[in-house]
Order: sequence, then C-alpha cells, then structure tokens
Amino acid sequence: MSGTATKARDRHQEILDAAARVITERGLAETRIADIAERTGVSPGLILYYFDSKDRLLSEALTYANDQFYLRMSREIRRIDSAREQLRRLIDLSVPGYLPEYGRLDEWALWVEVWVRALRDPEMAKDREALDQRWRNQIAEIIRAGQASGEFTSTVPAEELALRLACLIDGLAIQVVMNDSQVTPERMHRTCMEVAANELGFAL
Repeated sequence: MSGTATKARDRHQEILDAAARVITERGLAETRIADIAERTGVSPGLILYYFDSKDRLLSEALTYANDQFYLRMSREIRRIDSAREQLRRLIDLSVPGYLPEYGRLDEWALWVEVWVRALRDPEMAKDREALDQRWRNQIAEIIRAGQASGEFTSTVPAEELALRLACLIDGLAIQVVMNDSQVTPERMHRTCMEVAANELGFAL
C-alpha cells in the first residue's frame, strides 16, 4: 500500500473515531459536521469528501466501533478453549460498564442512535440488520461449538438460541445505558448468565 493510501486510510479512521465520540456525547441531531471536523483537526469539506451525509457517517462510525469490539472479543475468545467460558467472556464484554477497560458505553449509545434513525431510513435499516446478524452469528458460533463438545445440552438450533440471547443482551443494555436504577451492569450480567445457563443447559 502506498504512503498516500495509508495516510488516507488513517485519516478515514481518525474521522470515524472522532465521529463516534462526538455523536455519543451530543446525539446525532445535535452533532454538526463542523463539530467532527474540529475534533479531528480537519476542514468540514474533508469530512464531506469521505462521507456523503451525516447519516452515512453515523452508520460507518457504528461499523467501525463494532469492528473494534469484535477485534477485542476475538483476541479474548481465542485464548479460551471452553465454549462455556467463551460465552461468559462474550457476556462480560457486552455489558455496558461491567468491565472498566471494556465499558462499551460509546458503542451502545451509538446503537441507540442507529435504532432511532433506522425506523425512518431504509439504508440505515439495512446497515442495522447486517450488524445485528453479525452479532447473532458470533453467538451462534460459540453455541454450536458448545453443543458439539457436549458443554451445552440444549438441542435447540444454535441460531434460535443466539437470537434469544442477543435480544436479551440488547434489551437489557438499553436499560443500563439509560441508567435504569433497577438494571445495573451487575444485574444485567447475572441475568444474562442465568438465562444462558437455563437455555443452553449448563451449570453456572
């Protein structure tokens, strides 16, 4: 890769990182292209050179944030042999604020923005569905491995179990991000583990 191409790729990632942070802090409606440009140290025109619209920037910022999450998760899971412990670690990493080093508050706040926009934007809805499917596939892969090894006794298809767990995690995470007094990160984690144990058939 040429130096020019590498520089362009790095600048693109810098903009995505800045956009994710600004949108998380202010919300999409209150975020201006100029705000992201100021945070990145570039001109608004350069932002528009890389992205067609603020909605497209939001979608790509979420994809970028998710890519970073999956990279972290993959590194963690590769070190673990047991499917049950892989699932436990996935839940650890998915609960907003549960692990100080992997809070994921920014990513979840971005997800809330995307869900709202996806209600009225067909392109955003497609992006949302693709990212959700990626999330469910990751969970299903762990479940299939656990069923094959005998760690999980459930005979329900892995895709169905993954859908149930993904929806549970997503729903509880919204409550945590919204600072619901009854849904703390610790309670979310405990609930997800208990439901996973019951659904998949393993002992905590």
